[in-house]
Amino acid sequence: MGGLPSPAEAEDIWSDIWHQETHNSTAIEGNTLVLQEVEKLLEEGRVVGAKPLRDYMEVRGYADAAKWVYGQALEPGDWQNGDLITLQEIRQIHHTAMSLVWAVDPHPHATPAEGPGNFRRHEIAKFPGGMRPPSWPEVDSRMRDWVKIVDGLRGESEEPLPERLAHVHNRFEQIHPFLDGNGRTGRLVLNLILGRIGYPPAIIYKRDRDKYPQAMRRADNDEFGPLGELVSRSVTTNLYRFVMPAVAGPVKLRPPARPRDTRRHRERPPGGCRTGAPACGQGRRRDVAQQQEVGERLSQVKAPQVVMRPPRMRSRPGGRTTEEVRRLGLDDDPRSRSSRRCGIADPWVIQVGTVRRVRAGRGG
Repeated sequence: MGGLPSPAEAEDIWSDIWHQETHNSTAIEGNTLVLQEVEKLLEEGRVVGAKPLRDYMEVRGYADAAKWVYGQALEPGDWQNGDLITLQEIRQIHHTAMSLVWAVDPHPHATPAEGPGNFRRHEIAKFPGGMRPPSWPEVDSRMRDWVKIVDGLRGESEEPLPERLAHVHNRFEQIHPFLDGNGRTGRLVLNLILGRIGYPPAIIYKRDRDKYPQAMRRADNDEFGPLGELVSRSVTTNLYRFVMPAVAGPVKLRPPARPRDTRRHRERPPGGCRTGAPACGQGRRRDVAQQQEVGERLSQVKAPQVVMRPPRMRSRPGGRTTEEVRRLGLDDDPRSRSSRRCGIADPWVIQVGTVRRVRAGRGG
């Protein structure tokens, strides 16, 4: 495929992925901003809502780190040594993602040497599944070994790539190199690796906030399938977003039209739109032509002649014979018979060009 398109070539797609990743990755950690508030903050610099300052700083910092990751994945800096990732890049990602939130709400147990971008100097308690991160003096050596494992992703292996990525991501979280922000940094580091091997970022959605830690605990026991599935599904979804416009070429993709009544489409003549599909331009033009034709035909129709009839009485007028009633047409008009059965006199008489109201009389 020749790699991913640059932000200049697919600005809308990259921008939406940026918003989605920032929102979902911070929401997993408990951030309260909704997607619309995240978009306003990132695109317009506006603070919408009355959320804690920490939440806004957390989103802003993560977004800056994600943008840095996208740029480095597509166009690595001059100081990059050719490895898939380096310790310096990992520290840079953590520093960018955590500096803003650390300034307003630092970790209560952090020492000056454990700020953003620096490895921890504290022991970490056991995780819910029972796994304990290594002691802090081992963090540096463990991270150097981890970088070598990541660089091995370029080689051939019988293990599926999603499971290898899940293994790499899980081992990073097991080391837990920083005092805070390891989950956010680990997902950003994973996306940097994905970008450098030619894949779009993976987004762990907040709807999977229960599946994600469960899959991580299973990966602690060397069962990488569930975590690999989460990663692969997200990567595949974002990959389609880049592929579809390339397949469509110059045709602009539009959202599907609102569903219409399928019965109307089944009545369309041959050559029209497919049954059940949205109306195409040809079908709309044909509808307009039919409407114009019907209008012309209606304009040529002569106005019907209105037959004048006398008021219909509730009963036969006294003194009139049956022949006179028939000659007047009262018995031939079903409406007059209905009126007599109901005992109601018709109060309206229609004349040519006018409608006048008359008073219905009783008797003759």
